Amino acid sequence: MSLDPRNLIVWQKAHSLVLEIYELTKEFPKDELFGLTSQMRRAAMSIPSNIIEGKARGTNKELKRFLLIARGSLEEVKYQLLLAKDLKYIDQNKYNETYKMMDEVGRLLGGFIKKQEL
Repeated sequence: MSLDPRNLIVWQKAHSLVLEIYELTKEFPKDELFGLTSQMRRAAMSIPSNIIEGKARGTNKELKRFLLIARGSLEEVKYQLLLAKDLKYIDQNKYNETYKMMDEVGRLLGGFIKKQEL
């Protein structure tokens, strides 16, 4: 396996999720720029960022710690997506599409976390 974390499928999917969140939040009301828009983008960015940082730490223990932080950020984005839907910033279809992406990232993260426990 390559040492470059960007070659990890979990990182690639998390990066795609960040791009999706940025695209999605472009349509949010301007008065949310420093609220929900900013918070969703930061939390989403935290997911692949923590995968990269954990991988750079060089130990399974540190990697696992950062993967758990990434998983926490993913859960934060899941709630924020629900809030965006309930505030009518996105429709049900966009919510379902994006949630499906988040579910996949969550499954991959869970598997990667378990691998660090071996």
